[in-house]
Amino acid sequence: MKPTIQVLQLPAEEIRPNPRQPRRVFDETGLRELADSIRTHGVLQPLTVRRTAEGWELIAGERRLRASRLAGLETVPCIESTAGDEESALLALIENLQRQDLHYFEEAAAIGDYIHRTGITQEEAARQLGRSPSALANKLRLLRLSPACREQLVQSGLTERHARCLLRLEDESERLAALKYIADHQLNVAQTEQYIERRLAALQTTPPAGRRTFILKDVRLFLNSVDHGLRLIRSAGVNAACDRQETEEDILLTIRIPKQRAPKVP
Repeated sequence: MKPTIQVLQLPAEEIRPNPRQPRRVFDETGLRELADSIRTHGVLQPLTVRRTAEGWELIAGERRLRASRLAGLETVPCIESTAGDEESALLALIENLQRQDLHYFEEAAAIGDYIHRTGITQEEAARQLGRSPSALANKLRLLRLSPACREQLVQSGLTERHARCLLRLEDESERLAALKYIADHQLNVAQTEQYIERRLAALQTTPPAGRRTFILKDVRLFLNSVDHGLRLIRSAGVNAACDRQETEEDILLTIRIPKQRAPKVP
């Protein structure tokens, strides 16, 4: 005979959110619609909570909790769990992964945070989450993108496959420039892959813009410094000399400095 599960009616305002909640953005329209449903039908699925030293902490059901507060409910139905910190984090993660509207960056950040908190390997995390190790590794690679790239990807509504294409570009400025082009031209994934291929080919054959001008400026500064140094040595009575040969590929400098000061001519 299965044990009876006791449903507790707990004050909605006294339940603390799960600090390991993967979801950072909650759609306000969806919350209002859920609140309307709760006013009519109540909370059909109890929240999962656990007791901590600070009071009741939510494990799963934050959308329901937020919507219940919007609906004006004073208490919400809850099931108490004895989960520890690691299990609480895992349950919150799994609940959100089972929802289709969790953003892929939220998902990647939540998985990365769970691995960091628990110290488990990627392979073990993949097993716990029912993912292949390669799929989980690809998800975590998204965290290599900078906050600026992530923000633009989210704002542009681009997919996870778009994001993975950008990872092939190593330079941050190249990624941001490519991302702007992709968003402005509304490229699909196949077109994005082709565009990134073209960019990579161009980067392999063309030096970065401004690089030649920058190098030539540095060379001139160096040569001026050498000339200035030689003048100082000569003013001190050292008969230093510099032979300069220039080809299309190189500038060859030969500097001769005598070890003894030249005698003064009477």
